[in-house]
Amino acid sequence: MTDKRSFPIIPIIAHGQPGRKSGETLDFRASPPLSLYVHVPWCVRKCPYCDFNSHEVRGQHSDGMRGSIPEAAYVASVIADLESALPLVWGRRISSVFFGGGTPSLLSGTALDALLNAIRSRLPLAPGAEISLEANPGTVDVEKFAAFREAGINRLSLGIQSFNPGHLTALGRIHDDLEAKRAIKIAAAHFPNFNLDLMYGLPGQSVAQALNDVDTALSFAPPHLSFYQLTLEPNTAFAVAPPKLPESDACADMQDAIENRLASAGYTHYETSAFARPGYACQHNLNYWQFGDYLGVGAGAHSKLTLHEQGQWQVRRQMRWKQPLRYLTQAESAQAVQEEFSVPLAELPLEFMMNALRLNQGFDAKLFELRTSLPLGAIEHELRQAERQGLLTRTAQRIVPTDRGRHFLNRLLEIFLCDTGSNPAP
Repeated sequence: MTDKRSFPIIPIIAHGQPGRKSGETLDFRASPPLSLYVHVPWCVRKCPYCDFNSHEVRGQHSDGMRGSIPEAAYVASVIADLESALPLVWGRRISSVFFGGGTPSLLSGTALDALLNAIRSRLPLAPGAEISLEANPGTVDVEKFAAFREAGINRLSLGIQSFNPGHLTALGRIHDDLEAKRAIKIAAAHFPNFNLDLMYGLPGQSVAQALNDVDTALSFAPPHLSFYQLTLEPNTAFAVAPPKLPESDACADMQDAIENRLASAGYTHYETSAFARPGYACQHNLNYWQFGDYLGVGAGAHSKLTLHEQGQWQVRRQMRWKQPLRYLTQAESAQAVQEEFSVPLAELPLEFMMNALRLNQGFDAKLFELRTSLPLGAIEHELRQAERQGLLTRTAQRIVPTDRGRHFLNRLLEIFLCDTGSNPAP
C-alpha cells in the first residue's frame, strides 16, 4: 500500500483559483451553527510529535505562571480577544465550547471559571451545550477535576496515547501507564461524558500491542474514543530525528484490527479517527466536519466564520498571533488577529469535502449548498469520477465515502482539487 490511511494531507489550493464566472458572489440562506474554541498554549513538556501551537511551562508564579505570563493575564487577554470579536457573531448562539491546547488542564479551576463566566455573559450558549476540555494525565488531581466540573465543563478529553510504558517513553509523554489509568478513574468519577485519545503506528509497535491498548481503554467503558495514526509532521523533534515507525501495511493492519475490536464492543465508527457509544459523538467536532462555523480565541487559534457584511456574504478565516507574549499585547489593544482572508468561492468545495468526507456516514446532499452556497451540480464531474473509482456512493439524499474511499481519503480528496465548475460533466 502506498496511500496514507490517516488524516488527509492535501494542501488547500492557492487563493484566487477560478471557479464561478467573474462577478458572481456567495449567497447563503443563513449562517451555519457556531462553536467556540479557546486555545491554551502551554504544556509541561513539548511532545516530539506535536506540531500544535504549544510552549513549555518554565517556572511557576503565585498566580499560575505560564512561561513569563501570569495565568490571570492570559485569561484577561482571551476575554479581551473575545470582546473584540463579538461584532462578528452578534445574535448567534454558541452550540459548543472546546478548550484545547497545549494542555488546558494546566489552568486552575479559578481561571477556567473566569473564562466560562466571561463567555456566558457575552454569548448565548445553547441549552445543554457541550463544553469540553483537553487534559493531560500528568496534570490530573481530584480537586482540580472537581473544580472544572463545578465551573461548567461537561466533557473531558484525556490524552492517553498509549498504556505501554515503552511507547509512552518513546512519545515523550510526561505520564506513565499507572498515571494514565488513575487519571481515567478520576475523570470517570466527575464526567459522565469523557474521551480517551490514543495513537497507533508507534515506534516498534505490533498489532497485538495496539489491541492491548484498545482492550485496556475498553476496560474503563469510555463513552468516546479517538485513535490517531502517528505521523511525522514538519517542524517537530521527530521530523529532525525520525523514529523508525511500522511499515504502512502494518499500520493498515492495526487500523483494521482496532476498528473491528471497537465495532464488536458496540462503538460506532462515525468519523475517520472517532468512535462513540450511542449518543456520545463529539458535537464540537461534528460541527467542524459538517463545515460549520467556529470562532477561535487564544494564542494561535483559528476561526472560520460565515459573515454577511455590507450586503455581501463571505467565508472568512482568521489566525490569532501564535507567540503567547505577542498575543498578550495584541489582544489588549484589540489586535489579536494576525492573519485573515476571505475564502474564494472556488475553494469552498474542497474545504467542505476535506471535512465532510471524514464522516463515515457521509453527508446530506443538501448540506453542500447550505455550507458553500454552490449547487451540488457544480461538482458533478468530480462526484462521477469518485464514483467510477469506487471511492464514494450517492443517492438523491446522501453522499457517502465507501470503505475504499475512507481508507484512501487523500486519493478521494485529490479529485476535488480540480477547478470547480471548469470541467463539463461527461
